[in-house]
Amino acid sequence: MARPTNLLFIFADQMRAQALGCSGNSAVSTPYLDGLASEGVRATNAVSSFPVCCPYRASLLTGNHVFRNGMYFNDILLPEHNHCVGSMYSDAGYATGYVGKWHLDGPNRWGYTPPGWRRRGFDDYWAVCNCDHSYFNAFYYTESPDPIEIDGYEPDHQTDLAMEFVRDRRDDPFCLFLSYGTPHNPLVSPDEWAQRYDPLEVPLRPNVEGDHRADIAAYYSMISNLDWNVGRLVDLLRELEILDDTLVVFTSDHGDMLGSQNQERKQRPWEESIMVPFIARGPGLPASTETDVLLTTVDVLPTVLALTGTPGPDDMDGIDLSARLRGEDGPDPESAYIMDVCAAGEAMRYDLPEWRGVRTKTHTYTCTRDGGWLLYDNARDPYQRHNLIDDPSARGVRAELEAMVEGHREALGDEFREAEHYLEIAKRAGPEACPETLGGVTRDDLEKGVANE
Repeated sequence: MARPTNLLFIFADQMRAQALGCSGNSAVSTPYLDGLASEGVRATNAVSSFPVCCPYRASLLTGNHVFRNGMYFNDILLPEHNHCVGSMYSDAGYATGYVGKWHLDGPNRWGYTPPGWRRRGFDDYWAVCNCDHSYFNAFYYTESPDPIEIDGYEPDHQTDLAMEFVRDRRDDPFCLFLSYGTPHNPLVSPDEWAQRYDPLEVPLRPNVEGDHRADIAAYYSMISNLDWNVGRLVDLLRELEILDDTLVVFTSDHGDMLGSQNQERKQRPWEESIMVPFIARGPGLPASTETDVLLTTVDVLPTVLALTGTPGPDDMDGIDLSARLRGEDGPDPESAYIMDVCAAGEAMRYDLPEWRGVRTKTHTYTCTRDGGWLLYDNARDPYQRHNLIDDPSARGVRAELEAMVEGHREALGDEFREAEHYLEIAKRAGPEACPETLGGVTRDDLEKGVANE
């Protein structure tokens, strides 16, 4: 009997699709990820359907939209009834491990997640901090509620832990999720990496307003460090002679605006926020290929399960797109549903409206509760500098895209309610899911976004 395919799933935090050498960005150095792409397939239309941390993670691990898993914004507890990827692989006989940022265990970002259902089936190896971005003063928990402090730069140590897991499980099928906190702000890295990019020489995207070169240089330095760490892991798999028995996936939860459209960070419907890298290398995947299939967050789990031959539940909302990654005929979604309830975080701080929309292979359309907001022809206007929402010549395509949004809303039971409606849902989940206070951060602070930075 052939050995089951291992899974090494690596994802960054706030890394946009445009920040890779293999995506055409010569300003950032990512030789190891470029090499991974040259040995596998890159999805050029990978979309973060809800571009903020917790909603993405919940949909990634369950294959369900937020309307099913209940994770409408950051810092709430993923309800117990959700069936998650760790349990799926554990039930299939895999050793399961999780290293890094979790951010699904409620508003106590620095608290201990005990063994049991809250670890979602990642029972064989657990080295996790729920959420903390103190990269030079980091810590994590394993089996004890006593935190383990990290000496050095967090992504380097997390990679060491992941490598330890792989060495110990080399003879058995394993499923390892490695969740880096970088390149999410604060934009800091060790000097040896920070010195690789001169802000004066970093080019700006044509849609950037203001001078963001220092931030972009720091962002690139973090990505280059992350790239090096991915390379260390892939090299270990090669050294242990199990690389060809392993599906390696690299992606991110969402992107970062970094001054494009005069915006910062995530929760926006523009390309820099919603488009993420997606690279897969493994058995049955052709080398040095690309696919333009629209692959959204909920599609990742059913696709990965299919690529490793692992059974999953029948109630996932996502589509198995494994055939398209293999270069074969298969489902080819017409549009990707994108959204944010804007109930917390930077959306509230910057007074962003609740929005819904679709991203097709050629266009982006978004609306607020008051009507149409943004319409871009991405094929002709890749930097989205010309909003066509009121352009008479775009009435036909606008109508088509509006119909797509309505189709997604109807299928998902999305009432497109005001932000306060989703905050009330979280409050009703109870004190464990959304406590009144946390280390001086009150629920009011949560609503204002203080706890969602």
